Amino acid sequence: MSFESFFMFSVLLCEGTERGRINNTPIFMILFKTIVSFLKDKNYRNLLYTSIVVLVIGTFTYHFLEGWSYIDSLYFSVVTLTTIGFGDFAPKTDLGKLFTITYILLGIGIILGFINTVYAHYSQMNRSKKSDRKKE
Repeated sequence: MSFESFFMFSVLLCEGTERGRINNTPIFMILFKTIVSFLKDKNYRNLLYTSIVVLVIGTFTYHFLEGWSYIDSLYFSVVTLTTIGFGDFAPKTDLGKLFTITYILLGIGIILGFINTVYAHYSQMNRSKKSDRKKE
């Protein structure tokens, strides 16, 4: 997923927002409906499961290699694979550093692919809603 796609997703979420609403619908309801429709599709579900497995692998590996808590390990896994990289945590052991190199190379594509797929699904839902409104 490119920065432009992520930026457009953020714009779509904020477009027409007023006090936590989009087109007079609460944002959490839109998010909930998007997630439910997303989970109904087997391919999307498999991508979600794959993303969760990647995060769990990172969480357990950092917990055991670096001695971090599970929360810190999950946090570092998410921050690393979404390319945010705050820099507040960094592996100190050689094994942790080697794992991080491999984890980034393999995991970034999966996680960003998941984010891009959610964005595309959300955009498609918005387009179909707009076309349904025009037909009425």
